[in-house]
Amino acid sequence: MTDAPDSHRRASGVDPKLLEILVCPLTKATLTYDAERQELISRPARLAYPIRDGIPIMLPDEARPLDD
Repeated sequence: MTDAPDSHRRASGVDPKLLEILVCPLTKATLTYDAERQELISRPARLAYPIRDGIPIMLPDEARPLDD
């Protein structure tokens, strides 16, 4: 039996409720979810935090600097 919220989490890569409460660990700013790259974007910090196996990796050392 498939649980609908769980299948939505797998489809989007991360639990939507988790996205609502996560903030950038450096700036405390809200994050933008990039589904294509599986990243959480912090514009003020100019960093993209990776999401691996549905788990956001909120370590600045693991984040990718934004080019824009």
